Amino acid sequence: MTYKPFDLSGKVCVVTGGNKGIGLGMVEALAASNADVVIWGRKTADNDAAVKKASGLGTGKVKAWVVDVADEGQVVKAMKEAEEEFKRIDCCIANAGVGRGSASFETMTLDTWRYNQSINSEGAFFTLREAAKSMVARARAGDLGGSLVGTASLAGIEGAGRNQAYAHTKGGLIAMMNAIAVEYGRYGIRGNSVLPGWIATDMTEGAQGNDAFATKVITRVPIRRWGEPADFGGIAVYLASDASKYHSGDTLVIDGGYAKF
Repeated sequence: MTYKPFDLSGKVCVVTGGNKGIGLGMVEALAASNADVVIWGRKTADNDAAVKKASGLGTGKVKAWVVDVADEGQVVKAMKEAEEEFKRIDCCIANAGVGRGSASFETMTLDTWRYNQSINSEGAFFTLREAAKSMVARARAGDLGGSLVGTASLAGIEGAGRNQAYAHTKGGLIAMMNAIAVEYGRYGIRGNSVLPGWIATDMTEGAQGNDAFATKVITRVPIRRWGEPADFGGIAVYLASDASKYHSGDTLVIDGGYAKF
């Protein structure tokens, strides 16, 4: 029999914030690898565009739900609906996130702190908790396995001046994923974090047009360019696949080598 670890036929993957940026890059690769993919996003138009872009890339289905991950009730309802429709959840990527900074730490407001927290921390918590419930119930019935993934950031392990609120949420997400890996390994469920570096998405749009930033920061990236959403397709497929079934509790840095320079 041919070894095909990256063929995701029969696997169901939920990707939050999957209608744009890194999430969409993941969705397209998962779909092209024959997974059934469920996109969660807050805007119907963006969801519809993502479904259109990813549909037909592989043999699986691609669907989208309008979900605000900061709303616990919406997350609980959407995960249940996805499980009812597809009969299982094999991989859940908590990717939805925001990055609201401040002019300085001493002028940072509580609203900024809580805005980052509500989506990046609480949203990931709600999402991963509900996915874990589904995976554990299936494992107890004899069908072991599953992959829980959190999209964190280099800001979670390095200094991110004027972005303490954002960095706090990403560092906390890494810690949560490590705890998930330890608690749920007995069920064959893995927990891993993906840490993007400087990626060209809507979140970094302001910096992309800044010549000084490009000169001081992007030139330090050993691969010599901004990262792109498509650069996250491979890691998404790997973590959703059986190729990673013994890979858990890790922080996977996708930054073009920036953190090493």
